[in-house]
Amino acid sequence: MQNLVSTNAERSAWLGVMSRARKGELEMLANEIVSGISFERLRPSHVGLVMVRGRGGGTGVVFNLGEMTIARASIQLPGGVVGHGYSQGRSKRQAETAAVLDALLQQEDRRAEILSAVIEPLRAKAEARRLERSRKAASTRVEFFTVARGEDPE
Repeated sequence: MQNLVSTNAERSAWLGVMSRARKGELEMLANEIVSGISFERLRPSHVGLVMVRGRGGGTGVVFNLGEMTIARASIQLPGGVVGHGYSQGRSKRQAETAAVLDALLQQEDRRAEILSAVIEPLRAKAEARRLERSRKAASTRVEFFTVARGEDPE
């Protein structure tokens, strides 16, 4: 078995970045890396629903916001490394690509290459989208103020 070194936080971070990638982004960046990789499907890729939870004001009490469609895949590389992949929406292929990348990222000898070629560009694109949404929201912001009324002297 290959040298596997990653923390749960690192793995959670790269899985999160891949799961939030827009349709086609992940495949475009990872196509060269995953093509030719042999693997066994541990369970067929499938589409399901997850409950999305939110917090009032971002810090308040947790509440169920609604359901979201996701695709999920689990694979195993010939060396025994297991990878899991998730994708927002219905793209089973994207979930499977994420699963292969997850397994490869767990191998120390492949991690740096994949982080720089796939994960960091996806993270940068997501951050650019977040900043654009913030900029658009800020442009519609309304400032309210109150003018204090003085009493009329009599």
